[in-house]
Amino acid sequence: MTRPDVIGVGEAMVLLQPAEGENLATAERMGVHVGGAELNVCAAVARLGGSAWFASRVGADPFGERVTAAARSLGVGTSLIGRDSTRPTGVFFKDVLPDGARRVHYYRAGSAAAGMDEGDAAAILDAKPRAIVVSGITIALGEGPERLVRALAEGARSAGAQLVVDPNLRPALGRQERVLATVLDLLPRTDLLVLGQDEAEPLFGITAPADVFAAAGSRRPEGVEVVLKAGADGVFYHGEDGEPGHLPSAARVVRDPVGAGDALLGGYLAARLSGATREHAARVGSVLAGRIVEVFGDVEGLPPAAEAAALLAG
Repeated sequence: MTRPDVIGVGEAMVLLQPAEGENLATAERMGVHVGGAELNVCAAVARLGGSAWFASRVGADPFGERVTAAARSLGVGTSLIGRDSTRPTGVFFKDVLPDGARRVHYYRAGSAAAGMDEGDAAAILDAKPRAIVVSGITIALGEGPERLVRALAEGARSAGAQLVVDPNLRPALGRQERVLATVLDLLPRTDLLVLGQDEAEPLFGITAPADVFAAAGSRRPEGVEVVLKAGADGVFYHGEDGEPGHLPSAARVVRDPVGAGDALLGGYLAARLSGATREHAARVGSVLAGRIVEVFGDVEGLPPAAEAAALLAG
């Protein structure tokens, strides 16, 4: 079995949303999509030519089949997606408010992915990926998924894998105190930390890029590579000289911001694994994020494979 570049660990769900200009309260028809942060990261890696697998659980139901088929269509490996006959696949609904803001309604309590636990770590580690991506969303799913994330963090180095952490704080999911505590506990083992500037405040009590990089680095003697997402202000990356570098947002127009951070992480990680400098990796991630926000959907804005390969090559 070929060693994958990246394994993303988390939950993907079926997403239903009304057409543009309609809302959940009155829409008679809805579009059906598949969404999930870690799957989005894997999709970006795969589009850039990397080998990415998605590790999760889905229900033994049509929605589970849809999630698995969507992953395959994105070029993402599905051998680590388990099926649970006792739990359903999670679903969520996205509403667009009159002011353009998005509101998400989750129906994922008791989902198949929430049943993941440390027993799922062995197969992931045995695959010996070059990088394992985990996020605060998975930790928020429950005690079992939290134990899985911790087990992966403990075993990543022995498996020859980098540990990549995205706090991805989602207060609506609950367990945020546990998420914050776990992310901080993971930092001594984290190789790459990718977080939003708005997440730095609850984690470290600061938001200035240099201070965030220093706070993260102080928790690991070997140092940790940090990428700080700043939304409309672009992205800050950990320069080769240890100082923060900055790139402005590459978005030409913003229609749907969901999935941009995942694309940035996937682009940055794929570029770094291909040997790119941190600056070029940040540029690749920024361009992917900019494309994502220009269209509706988590991954629909990813560039065609040939264009993605040219972007990666610089």
